[in-house]
Amino acid sequence: MNVPYFRASLGAEEKAAVAAVLDSGWLTTGNVTREFEAACAAFVGAPHAVAVNSCTAALHLALEAAGVRRDDIVLVPAMTFAATAEVVRYLDARPVLVDCDPVTLNVDPEAMAAAAATWAGRGRLAAMIPMHYGGQMADVERLGAIADAHGMRVIEDAAHAFPAFTRHDASSPWRSAGTTAPMTCFSFYANKCITTGEGGLLVTDDAAIAERARIMSLHGLSKSAWSRFESRGSWYYEILAPGFKYNLTDVAAAVGMVQLRRADAFWHARRRLAASYTERLAALAEWIETPVEVSDRQSSWHLYPVRLHLDRLRIDRAAVIDALKAAGITCSVHWMPLHLHPYYRELYGTTAAEFPVASAEWPRLVSLPLFPSMTDVEIEYVCATLGDVLERHATTRRASRAVS
Repeated sequence: MNVPYFRASLGAEEKAAVAAVLDSGWLTTGNVTREFEAACAAFVGAPHAVAVNSCTAALHLALEAAGVRRDDIVLVPAMTFAATAEVVRYLDARPVLVDCDPVTLNVDPEAMAAAAATWAGRGRLAAMIPMHYGGQMADVERLGAIADAHGMRVIEDAAHAFPAFTRHDASSPWRSAGTTAPMTCFSFYANKCITTGEGGLLVTDDAAIAERARIMSLHGLSKSAWSRFESRGSWYYEILAPGFKYNLTDVAAAVGMVQLRRADAFWHARRRLAASYTERLAALAEWIETPVEVSDRQSSWHLYPVRLHLDRLRIDRAAVIDALKAAGITCSVHWMPLHLHPYYRELYGTTAAEFPVASAEWPRLVSLPLFPSMTDVEIEYVCATLGDVLERHATTRRASRAVS
């Protein structure tokens, strides 16, 4: 059996939506993109949404709209993808990396508070960018309080969290990613919770930020191409600022509109699959830890990352992944923390000792396949194969061989 890391859920509806755009004669940013923005804003409960060509673009636009400038300080997780920190460097500001908590792998609020206190006297603390690891939201209330205390803007990197939810306690209402910070950025990359192929979204409760991001997403022009070339439009435009080329096309937005209608179904499928993994892998608890959905969070389950007990195995993470690949199962790793990459080591002198949790956890991480169309047979095969690999290379033996 072959089990890919991800299999996109695309079908006849997406094809028909794209064909309709092609037949319309208008392929770039236009009415379909605007409809997609409005639908996404309504889905997450945000007043404003700007669709762009990646989450990276959304993060960049959010920082620019927030007024981040050269030599400003922006606090970002060490345990995140490249984009979360590299957009800070686009503006010639300084990303200060912060360690994660050992349970969720989200940025640790205590470490964030310590970093804010340490760097407050070294420059302008402009923003923080908490990232919702694997689709489980960070502790947005505590992080928001830290940001308020230091006058920082909060920009949530919700690339994995469409949708995800948090609440203060059991008696409080659920709040969606996209409504818990002034600015939130989502990804619609090919393997994300919904996809436009390539794409992203900035949502905000601030009309001025949305307008700035929209202008800057298309060269800083005073009017979009759609406005200039529609029947009632004018050819005339002005350059308001040196902007970027970040707009989402109607072709991509057409795919997104169909995917958005299926977003809740995808989410429920991911939750069911994650629960099935957790139940089946309980028998392997001697050798792996399964992810925990903490109280008062509802994860999108974009990822299902397990952690190996390497001290109980005679092989490392790479050998486990290779063995699964040989059996037809593709896995991934999320991620090597930023402080271990050459760029940050060489530019800022970051070391593993500065980030003990991220440094200790990343060699143990394996992201198992998880996608809405995954079958029970595929889940069973992944779990059974993983169990066989771990038992063959274990320093101890479990009591029962069955992975239920």
